[in-house]
Amino acid sequence: MFLDKLKVYFLIVCAIASIILIYLWYENYTFENSPLNTNLQNKISQKHKELKYLAYKKFNVTKNIPVVISDKMPSKIYGMATINNSNKIVIYLNKKRFKESSSYMLDDVLPHEYAHALMFVFNDFSKKNAGHTKRWQNICKELNGIKCDRFVDNHEIVNRKTKFLYDW
Repeated sequence: MFLDKLKVYFLIVCAIASIILIYLWYENYTFENSPLNTNLQNKISQKHKELKYLAYKKFNVTKNIPVVISDKMPSKIYGMATINNSNKIVIYLNKKRFKESSSYMLDDVLPHEYAHALMFVFNDFSKKNAGHTKRWQNICKELNGIKCDRFVDNHEIVNRKTKFLYDW
């Protein structure tokens, strides 16, 4: 009698666990194989417009700097500002990191990368301090970046990201 109840309980737990695993797999598969949801795309677009406005207002920069959401970036990279030989500047944001914390990506990473892009516009980018010079820091702050530290504190990044872990 007791063993029969235990078997039934075990089968129920296994069935529930299987359903949860399938759901989580499907949710992850859907995120990886679909564009970001419309609400998040609108937030990115709005933040991009805000940064363009601040770049114009504070630095008189009218250059259009596209923001591209990429699912091909390594997971450890949140975003990057790039410039090619033709002086085309593009900001790439890691799509995978939006799943972790969209607030962190919008409020920290995007202004951070936009500040790097403006350094390209000003022709003032060097490898010294990995591009995190005092001038970069001031630009980042003018763009309302939340964390514009010249030297990264990884512990603080983890705390900031996990604060908004379920914001998407």
